[in-house]
Amino acid sequence: MAMACFDRASPALKKTLLELHSAEKPVEIDQHIHEFNAVRYHIQSSDSEPFLAHLSISTPLLSEEFSRSHGLSFDAAQMIRDIRTDDAIEIVEPAKEGYQLTLRIHLSKIPRRKESVKIIAQISTVQAVLLSSQLKEMLRTMNFTSKEQVHAVMHKPIRLVYQQREPFFVIRQPTKITAVFPMRFKEDSDVIIATAFFQELMDVGSREGWAKAPLCTWSPIPPPELRGELLEDLSTNCGFVSFDITARRIKGKKLDKMVWSLLNFHAFVKHHVKCTRGFIQRRMRKRLDNLIEILRNKGGPEEEEEEEEPNNEPGGCGCMRSLAGTSRSKATLERRRRSLFSNKIRYSIKVRGWVRFRHRLSKISKFSPRLRYPKLD
Repeated sequence: MAMACFDRASPALKKTLLELHSAEKPVEIDQHIHEFNAVRYHIQSSDSEPFLAHLSISTPLLSEEFSRSHGLSFDAAQMIRDIRTDDAIEIVEPAKEGYQLTLRIHLSKIPRRKESVKIIAQISTVQAVLLSSQLKEMLRTMNFTSKEQVHAVMHKPIRLVYQQREPFFVIRQPTKITAVFPMRFKEDSDVIIATAFFQELMDVGSREGWAKAPLCTWSPIPPPELRGELLEDLSTNCGFVSFDITARRIKGKKLDKMVWSLLNFHAFVKHHVKCTRGFIQRRMRKRLDNLIEILRNKGGPEEEEEEEEPNNEPGGCGCMRSLAGTSRSKATLERRRRSLFSNKIRYSIKVRGWVRFRHRLSKISKFSPRLRYPKLD
């Protein structure tokens, strides 16, 4: 599920639109698609309009403080029009009830060759445009436009929720914007891997070659800017990761990359931890297989004695001799396996001087309760 949010194009929506476009006969379809992070699609196509399809999209609200205005924002509409689809899509106003956007797709304007895959892939990225437009609008309003705003007081943190139960915060400060990510993991091994990853990320980010990258800091305790937030949002087992975003990083094309990186940071970290854990497990499994192979190839004393014994059995059928040899080899392997794991168990623990102590102890006469001692006056 984590890999699904890295690609801006929706794989389920892309597959459905390709099937609808490549159909030789008109197809009547009324399909609902529910995707990662509460994203919903509704695709409609009828026989009466075989070259038209209607696509309605609903995306979650990132923050309650920045509620959506009625209808589609101007920036989001402009971003959708900028998608290279050869005039294959058209925004329908008003949108269908319960959705933020409704598009009319002209299937006849989409070519039938390889270009159709690129155009439909562009149409499948509309949900990413809607999600990114919310955070872009927030960052633009928090951006610094004059010297007076540079000395302004720090604003209250804005709580954003892109992935369920994994909020992050955006804080405006006098000279920068800080994004803080509380990190949580279920497994203790994931916490160890993620902590090492964050510490390495801090070390690499402090080098001269990465001076242009946003400054990354990690702390096991909440930063002071989050003081007063809900306790459930600050209860973590892997600390807090912060990125400092300057004004020059939210201008032009850099803003789109920055927004998408912030939205998918949780998914990226979990994907990295999962891959690292799988790599460690594969290395451990390979090492264990090598050790088992060494133990199997090591001959035991019982096998050497059996190899020295002459074979006095009368000759018989070749298949019977092979079966007998196979049974003996299995029995030998089983005895060797038992000896490897039982040698260290069946031998008693040797204590230095124990035999001498037992010998002296046996010479001590036993105490007899029948003996009576005279009472001293």
